[in-house]
Amino acid sequence: MGTVTARTALFGLFPNIQPNQVGGVELSGRLAWDAARQEIRARGETAALFCYNAPDFEIADALTFTARGKGQALWRMLRVRVRPRIILVWHMALLQLVPFLRAPNARIVVFLHGIEAWRRQNVWTRRMLPRVNLFLANSRYTYERFLNTNPHLTKVAHCVVPLGADSPTGEIIAPTHASVLMVSRLERGEDYKGHRQMLGVWTRVRAQMNLQQIPDAQLWIAGEGDLRADLEHLARAENVRDSVQFFGRVSDARKQELLRACRAFAMPSRGEGFGLVYVEAMRAGRPCLVSDADAGREVVNPPEAGLAVNPDDADALVRAVVRLLTPGDEWHNLARAAQKRYVENFTAAHFQQRFRKVLAGVC
Repeated sequence: MGTVTARTALFGLFPNIQPNQVGGVELSGRLAWDAARQEIRARGETAALFCYNAPDFEIADALTFTARGKGQALWRMLRVRVRPRIILVWHMALLQLVPFLRAPNARIVVFLHGIEAWRRQNVWTRRMLPRVNLFLANSRYTYERFLNTNPHLTKVAHCVVPLGADSPTGEIIAPTHASVLMVSRLERGEDYKGHRQMLGVWTRVRAQMNLQQIPDAQLWIAGEGDLRADLEHLARAENVRDSVQFFGRVSDARKQELLRACRAFAMPSRGEGFGLVYVEAMRAGRPCLVSDADAGREVVNPPEAGLAVNPDDADALVRAVVRLLTPGDEWHNLARAAQKRYVENFTAAHFQQRFRKVLAGVC
């Protein structure tokens, strides 16, 4: 590919933006890029996109550049002359590619998703941070933790833009199992999502459910990674392996099946920047268990659509899980409120409207 020269209003720097990727960064990326293109197209201008995969959706009205790995990315950037007015960086690590666009007067917008924005960045990214004109964040919690690491950026403009997800809602389907579902990557580097705490109290949860004559309560854990073996070992050590099911990596369709089958969703995490899976659970009418320490509270707004608990308070964790597993009026009220909160706040359309409004202010 030779040197490409073009005038564009917007250049997007994205990681993978396929809809079947795991995680809010990738799942929300496609929606964000579609919204950005719509805003630019409405102004009679053009956009260009860089990402690390070949998109599977129609982007005929935008230049597209893809790369496999950092080396190829740098090579591509050196040959692109798009002269954008606005550079949209969808992941902090891609900020270090901005200088290669040779657009010193472009306004830079960076979206903060969570843990990647709280860590100390490499020297190249740190040098670029003071050049950012606007930080967008998926939650207040994400932005506040970002400032804890980067207090010198307090005066840079920012805006909170909560994420969204979409699919038909319809009637809430009655759960088919007395189960609590957890869905996430199972990586040792992300060992803060509450799996250990849930496994640690599961014997007590089962005992409480047995007293209610619900003897088949199960903990379902979906996800894959190098933490899985540790969690399976812990389940055996806690003598709960017979009531804990590990599903491994699941497709989006399978995840939706599990959400419809379970009675509640749980991720009492200590480090969620947003937690798009809470939105997916609420969409299915499933009450959520979140921690009292991160952005899960902003999404679920306990006690509106679920419960919040200190995951290290075993007694409180047992009480919360038992409440969400118990059928009855409270469960039905929480289920209806969860789906209502999704419909009124967290659809894909809500997210795209919020995103376009902010982008229009930058344009």
